[in-house]
Amino acid sequence: MPEHDYTSTSLWRKTLAARPGEDAHSSQRERLRTSYVELRRKAAVLLQENARSMPDFTVHDITHVDALWETADLVCGDHVTLNPAEAYVLGCAFVLHDAAMGEAAYGTGVPETLGEARWRDLISVAYYHHKGCWPEEDQLSAPPTVIAEACRATAIRETHAEQARRLVEQAWRSSTGNEIFLIEEVQLREVYGTLIGDLAASHWWPVDQLADEFRRKWGSLPWQPSEWTIDPLKLACILRLADAIQVDARRAPSLLFSLRDPQGLSRQHWRFQEHISRPDLNGDRVTYTSLRPFLPQDAGSWWLALDYLRGIDRELKAVDALLHDLGRDRLAARAVAGVDSPERFAEHFRVQDWRPIDATVKISDVPALVRNLGGEQLYGDEPEVALRELIQNAQDAVLARQALQPDFPEGRIEIRLTESEGSWVLEVRDNGVGMDEETLIHGLLDFGTSGWSSLAVRKLLPGLAGGGFTPNGRFGIGFFSVFLLGDQVEVTTRRYDAASRDARRLTFDGPSQRPLLTPVPAQGWVPEGTRVRVILKKTPHDVTGIFHRTADERLAQLTQRLVLENAVPVHTWELGATAPEILAPFSLATGEADEVFDRLYPPLAHGRRIAEEKQRLQLRDAFMERATELLDDRGRRIGLAALGNDLYYSGRGNYPGKVTVSGLLADETIAFAGYLAGRPSRASRDQAALAATQEQVRGWMRSQEQRLRHTGNFGDSLQMELAGTLYDAFNGLSGDIACALTADGLLRPAGIAPWAARRNQVFLAAGLPLTWRSRPPEVAHYLSGQSVRLPEDWVFICHRVAVPPLSEVFPPVTNRDPAYEFARHHTELTWQKAWWRMSGTLEGLLLRALCEAWSCSIESVLAPVAQRDWSDVRHLDDESLGAVPGYLLRRPSGGTAITAT
Repeated sequence: MPEHDYTSTSLWRKTLAARPGEDAHSSQRERLRTSYVELRRKAAVLLQENARSMPDFTVHDITHVDALWETADLVCGDHVTLNPAEAYVLGCAFVLHDAAMGEAAYGTGVPETLGEARWRDLISVAYYHHKGCWPEEDQLSAPPTVIAEACRATAIRETHAEQARRLVEQAWRSSTGNEIFLIEEVQLREVYGTLIGDLAASHWWPVDQLADEFRRKWGSLPWQPSEWTIDPLKLACILRLADAIQVDARRAPSLLFSLRDPQGLSRQHWRFQEHISRPDLNGDRVTYTSLRPFLPQDAGSWWLALDYLRGIDRELKAVDALLHDLGRDRLAARAVAGVDSPERFAEHFRVQDWRPIDATVKISDVPALVRNLGGEQLYGDEPEVALRELIQNAQDAVLARQALQPDFPEGRIEIRLTESEGSWVLEVRDNGVGMDEETLIHGLLDFGTSGWSSLAVRKLLPGLAGGGFTPNGRFGIGFFSVFLLGDQVEVTTRRYDAASRDARRLTFDGPSQRPLLTPVPAQGWVPEGTRVRVILKKTPHDVTGIFHRTADERLAQLTQRLVLENAVPVHTWELGATAPEILAPFSLATGEADEVFDRLYPPLAHGRRIAEEKQRLQLRDAFMERATELLDDRGRRIGLAALGNDLYYSGRGNYPGKVTVSGLLADETIAFAGYLAGRPSRASRDQAALAATQEQVRGWMRSQEQRLRHTGNFGDSLQMELAGTLYDAFNGLSGDIACALTADGLLRPAGIAPWAARRNQVFLAAGLPLTWRSRPPEVAHYLSGQSVRLPEDWVFICHRVAVPPLSEVFPPVTNRDPAYEFARHHTELTWQKAWWRMSGTLEGLLLRALCEAWSCSIESVLAPVAQRDWSDVRHLDDESLGAVPGYLLRRPSGGTAITAT
């Protein structure tokens, strides 16, 4: 990079340069200039060392520092001026801001500066990424060279700004033992040193932090003119922008590129900077151009250049916004030209033999989408999904109108099912905000658009955001589910503030035809809102029709199943009905336990099912006694549920737990009864992950255990059923919870060690043909169903396979022994790998207690099993029941550990 003469810049000449003729402040100016020149001379040696530590980085030596005087000129323009004291402090910050990009700036070394804990963490992670397994202790202490060097580079990059603020006070020893400071003059170092260090570090801070850190201005020194005050915020803004925009070919010389041969992303950085000319200022836009065209092989560098300059653009705009909001003088450079689109960028950064295009995927061909994908491909083979999505969109429309029109009377949603000449028609209507033609075409039909949050909708419905509207539907994405129900679809809509003549009708006549948009005939009156009408391709009573998951095959029951909470009344009209059934608004977050249960599991309509209603009321009482709240970080209810599947089975499978998304049914589970709020994991929203964090779910499960104990419901049977779930959540189990079966009966964590201490061997039975039952607690033969008495030294763990969504919150891997994670990639089932798998389960709990009782290691009991190729089998007293696989664990003799191969 050719050296740039910083002394020729306007900023230098107006502040620190010697002035011809008479200068009243010549001596003061000279004092600052001399100190800066000396600092620059010393730091040039330090900066030259950067390339040793970071050879793949573009140039970060003294020439980069000198160029910052030039880019600072561009940033300031004629809008902002500096006095000599400010120029001195800024120049010193220029010198130091990247001076710690080399290991020479760290004195005792990067690992020592970083600290042992942080350094080991860095090594461990890097080792895992390079090797695919975690390092042993000796590998942490002496990592491979390639990993250590990579970690040094990462540490330097992450800490160079922090280290830069220390360099002013850091001393180096000369060959004669004298201290060498970068700023030799004591007063300047002591007065300005902290500020210079903070400014140098600030280029790595978030922009918002600048105002907090640099609030006050600094007065002048006694020997300086009184007007030589310092505005640190102004200097911090100039530094970060001057550094940001100093990107051009001088920082990536071609010969140096050839010599260093950088790889990966660094290579692309070099390649695009090789092409860049020195920046210029046009108006308030920083303008870059390419010195030569980008060839196809440099396409990656071209896109990186666009992304990089967009980052500079964000920096410029953020600083400008900060200064504007604080009422401070704004800098001249406020944005980067041409980065708003690839096409415009190509006007500045030429390409040859290829053309950059915006690859954003848009789906506007509705017939092709329906034909090639179809509703089932998008949403699965669940037709009720379509009704749920249409209800959600309708509710959003009503809530949007309420936000826009505060005096709007109560909104409503109407759902009708009619039949005529063998054709069944489902209709969903709302009296909400409605759509105009623009929204109908470009909002509803443009699959994948942002819908309610799009700029277009906000412009068409001003005041929507200010009214507090928060949509839940997918507006466009959700609408496409309607093709699960049928191909012939009609959407009729009229905006709430439009005349009847502005109503529009959009008709789909099969997937191979383009939709037809027409005005509604003049004689037809259309109410405000939207109506979606679809001719069903299957009768609702078909085995895969919309009623297939209901007991009564009624529209009201289907609606109740899907809509677990709602802010808008839902009116359902059964076939031939003269009045609707109304599902009143309800909030799961505020309802009492009995109200929540009734909403989740409503009574059946027909009185002939008196016995089922009696059972439902009994289960409601049990739910009210056992259910506890799941709370978010603000203390708001996002769930009310009772842990376990006993209520589910007691109700013959009619009372599954509900996972809701925006109040609508998304998933069902046997892991609990009640509801937990979730977030969708795919478009159909028939699978959902819990909205709560892992710790919040733990809090709910902790409250469940406490409630069960307090109410006397935590008997042996429920303990056995929940032992595995509780262990997964807490990586431990209370000492009194039944978790295994032996010849003596139930075994609890507190009793495992005493039980094992009385034995020299234990057979851990592992699965079929044995199974266990909790009511009453016993071991049984899987095929015959008969009860089995275990031999005296056998143990059978009571661990049920976890089911979603709790199994996704607490996957078994989270509780596994981290010291043995290295073994997860063993290609054979070594004892280490087996232990790593077991360590997060109840088997791991038993093995730890067994080793405690026998005063031995995990290796000494598992390695012999591995040497026998995990082939241990034993027989019950009744050998006709077949062999039982498992692990024969023997007390080691003499406590000698067996070395694993």
